[in-house]
Amino acid sequence: MTADLLSQLPLFATDQQLAAAIVGKERASMWVKAVIPQLEKKGFPRIDPLHDGRPVPLVRKFCEGYFGITAGFNAAAPDGKENLGMWKSRRRTNRSADE
Repeated sequence: MTADLLSQLPLFATDQQLAAAIVGKERASMWVKAVIPQLEKKGFPRIDPLHDGRPVPLVRKFCEGYFGITAGFNAAAPDGKENLGMWKSRRRTNRSADE
């Protein structure tokens, strides 16, 4: 059974709280120092100065997008370029005169 530790955080959490919830207490300090600055360059939510923390719902959304959770997946690779024009019907000729 896995616990969703992000859902147990306040609406605005410190970097240490977020790190512990995402990578665990053992790796949290390293994650705060080395990983968060890199993730901020990729759109990781900034610290809100009024609340002195990062908005947890936006952190969750960022993580889901970063890891492709919200993108879904393809069961099979595309088999080639689509040619939608091939389905156009050909012009019918007036065959009633021949019949």
